[in-house]
Amino acid sequence: MPVHGNVLGLKPNQKSALERLARRNVPAQRIVTPELATALSMLSREIGRQVGVFIDRNGQVTDVAVGDAQGIMLPDFGRVRAGAQRFRGLRFVHTHLKQEPLNHEDLTDLAKLRLDMIVAVGVGPDGVPGAIFLAHLLPPSPSGEVHRTMGPLNMGALPDNFVAWIDALETEFEHVVRAPREVISVGRALLVHVATDSRRLLQAQQSLDELAELARSAGVVVLDTVLQLRTAPDRLYVMGKGKLQEVTLLALQRDADLLIMDCNLGANQARAISDLTELKVIDRTQLILDIFAQRAHSVDGKLKVELAQLKYLLPRLSALDDSLSRLTGGIGGRGPGETKLEIGRRRARERVARLEKQLKHLQKGREQRRAKRQRSEIPIVSIVGYTNAGKSTLLNTLTQSAVFTEDLLFATLETSSRRLRFPREREIIITDTVGFIRDLPKDLIDAFKATLEELEDASLLLQLVDISDPNYTDHMRAVEQVLMDLSLSHLPRLLVLNKADKVDAEFARTRAEALQGVAISARDKTTLPALLQRIERLLWHRLRDDVDDVIWLPQPKTP
Repeated sequence: MPVHGNVLGLKPNQKSALERLARRNVPAQRIVTPELATALSMLSREIGRQVGVFIDRNGQVTDVAVGDAQGIMLPDFGRVRAGAQRFRGLRFVHTHLKQEPLNHEDLTDLAKLRLDMIVAVGVGPDGVPGAIFLAHLLPPSPSGEVHRTMGPLNMGALPDNFVAWIDALETEFEHVVRAPREVISVGRALLVHVATDSRRLLQAQQSLDELAELARSAGVVVLDTVLQLRTAPDRLYVMGKGKLQEVTLLALQRDADLLIMDCNLGANQARAISDLTELKVIDRTQLILDIFAQRAHSVDGKLKVELAQLKYLLPRLSALDDSLSRLTGGIGGRGPGETKLEIGRRRARERVARLEKQLKHLQKGREQRRAKRQRSEIPIVSIVGYTNAGKSTLLNTLTQSAVFTEDLLFATLETSSRRLRFPREREIIITDTVGFIRDLPKDLIDAFKATLEELEDASLLLQLVDISDPNYTDHMRAVEQVLMDLSLSHLPRLLVLNKADKVDAEFARTRAEALQGVAISARDKTTLPALLQRIERLLWHRLRDDVDDVIWLPQPKTP
């Protein structure tokens, strides 16, 4: 039987001693015998490395592994989960050179592999077994404990009824009544945020809350959130390897299959975190891109989202496994040719070029429609604002339309335009735009830039703000930043404080006065006359009180 792990530098007799471990047997009732523990301890002391064996329930050693002084390499099968309700039928007994307790890596392997038990045998100064530590998994419980540890113990204190004990533990797992889980295709996620400033923990929690709303909008079930304070993010794991192992245990306990990081990950970071946790890992940008992909319905919208996804993916295409570095092509499968990685990049670049060409063709149609609107000299009022501020709801109420609305972030991606008539045969075109968000991905801004640039034709921007959101001032700044990035901050703008019905009336009134805006409830038509008066004054420089004559009937969609 081959020995797994780090055998480099070992003498032939030491390798033979490792191979002989595979021929040992343990009585089924015993966790480990003194003889096997002594053999492991003596050999570990001699080579200065951790040594371990996997033992099945018949007492047969199935695999032998060797590591270094700090840790041990497990066979490949050890990185595949056995299932949430079943044990693997193996216990892992290994040595600790300094007689230290089980560490995070040991306990993570216990949970990942669904081992019957993990045992650490301390190596004494003379090579005889010292302190022994062991751990086993626990069934899901309100306490959230994943495992139980015992030790330090001596050899005589180890239980001698292992078969009965493991049978009882499996029965306990089988009888645990688990809450019915909704079957979804998107995922069950843990959310992670790493903060680097103790004075901004409130903002960090608010960012996590927004990430949870983004996840909900994507159809993801959020199981738990993790907030860590560090002096600086870890260059590889963002939150540090030890903390990430704790997150892995939490994911196993909560049956999560997705990890969402509240930051933008590099390719190496995403791969390292995924390798360590064995979970699908995405960052904030990928989550937003996924939401846009779900919401895009028009040909134009789908092309833009795909373009943004490809531009995000292209620099992150890297060799995920050895097979990607093998050469393909060339004569007889030899010689110069493209690697699979290069082929993937080339095809992605070609697809980007095709998408940009298609979008340029569609842009000509938009420019023709813009020119037609400009010739009509009808004022255009565009509603902008943070995502889920109520832009589509306001458009629907003003024009008696039926633009899709839902209490989700980025519920609306497509630009909608409607006509609204004022007294004296005056009318405006009012448009709804895609919502903005803090740190909107650059690739998305670039993809939707042609659409957002139509805001240049606006005679007036209505900046809609959800006054009931505790972070409304941050949202205002985020919208203003996007407008600056698009060189649109020079356009006339009216601040509209929406959802005033959800806050104290005096608070809404004083904030509207202080910000020189108007407070409304987009769902309540009776709150809109003041807004219409302000729009009329700004567009036609008139002071009128006859906004009750505004025509609220549905108007045909503007081409």
